[in-house]
Amino acid sequence: MMLYRPFENKLNAMLSKHQLQRAQWTVFYYLNTFGPATLVEIANYQGVEKPTVTRTINRLEELGFVEKIPSSDKREKRMQLTQAGIDIYLKIRVTIDEFEMDILNGVSAEEQQDTIRIMQLIRGNLINQGEEHDTVKS
Repeated sequence: MMLYRPFENKLNAMLSKHQLQRAQWTVFYYLNTFGPATLVEIANYQGVEKPTVTRTINRLEELGFVEKIPSSDKREKRMQLTQAGIDIYLKIRVTIDEFEMDILNGVSAEEQQDTIRIMQLIRGNLINQGEEHDTVKS
């Protein structure tokens, strides 16, 4: 069953109305949920390389949605949402919540929880499999 592409396409279509893409939305979500974060923390959350996050953050900074905050480590770039970022997050969140409700129509809360648990298990297996292969090569 191929869910990823149709989901990604519809989500990007909704986000494009706000001049955003999914990767940028993921940064919004992370910063809103977990608070200020470093680029490494965001990269780890997204499962991408730091340069990818750097480009995304730079674009969000240009748009005035995120800002750098002081950090004790000058090599570390710690980011947070600006007030404009919080405002657009809340506006888009309403649209995303409606989208999620629509696509989960007919799926019980229990089935949703089972799916989340199964997907987390699969993700963990994927991550562990990569580590096992790295260990075997050593």
